[in-house]
Amino acid sequence: MTEYKMFEGCVIGNRIPFIEASSRKVFNKIGVQTSQAPFACCPDPTGVKCFDNTAWLALGARNLCLAEAEGKDIISLCNGCANTLRGVKHQLKHDSNKMEVINKELSKIGKEYKGIIDVKHFVDVLKANLGAIKGVITKQMSNLKVAAHPGCHYMRPAEWMGDVDDPMRPENLKEIVAATGANVVDYDELALCCGNAVSGPYPEHGDAILKQKLDSIKKAGADVIVVNCPACFQRFDTSQRDLSKKYETEYNIPVLYITELLALAMGVSAEDIGMKNHRVRRNTAIENL
Repeated sequence: MTEYKMFEGCVIGNRIPFIEASSRKVFNKIGVQTSQAPFACCPDPTGVKCFDNTAWLALGARNLCLAEAEGKDIISLCNGCANTLRGVKHQLKHDSNKMEVINKELSKIGKEYKGIIDVKHFVDVLKANLGAIKGVITKQMSNLKVAAHPGCHYMRPAEWMGDVDDPMRPENLKEIVAATGANVVDYDELALCCGNAVSGPYPEHGDAILKQKLDSIKKAGADVIVVNCPACFQRFDTSQRDLSKKYETEYNIPVLYITELLALAMGVSAEDIGMKNHRVRRNTAIENL
């Protein structure tokens, strides 16, 4: 059995730990083994990197070194973390000068980055274990209409993220949803951002993007939005109420992490995975699961 070093990321661990709970339950049921390492922030691909690429590389490489020390690949529960760690690997693999600079910095804390382990996005691990997932489904979700939202950082940029799925029309998340028996609904804005990255400095633009996304999902008749990114989860889960007031249109579509949907389909109760902590309350379709 393959063992991975679990990279929960800052957002999940500190703000939405129930996502980690559902992920661990799902991994246990399908035989994906994980262990811990003293990881720090990835760091954020839209934060530190914009201001100091060398610091971004050094911080990311330090995390990779921790997994290298045990010879274990990393499994990331977060789009941004997976993107950063794979991006760091990509830059250092293709730039020997940067590699030298970063290892000089790492030597100050007794570490050296070698580039010998891989970083797996948890969606890709789930996709590789679809047979095991289907084998432990106990509750068919055939009455549920699901809009899948993979998020920007899952497959883009394609240089280091796009090797296992289509970077503009990704299918892996939809295939995992379908394994539960749920009906995946197609909608026009699948590849559109949730607006999270611009919502801070430019809230008007962020809200307009989210409105466009939600309008497309509503038009498709989805009962629930399923995501695989903590930033996207928070964006959909916390912003719909404000968006409803701002645009005088009702937005009230429950949001599930893909591991929450899988856990429910595997017979885990909503209480055991902390769904009471969601901001958007469960609708009739989810209550009847």
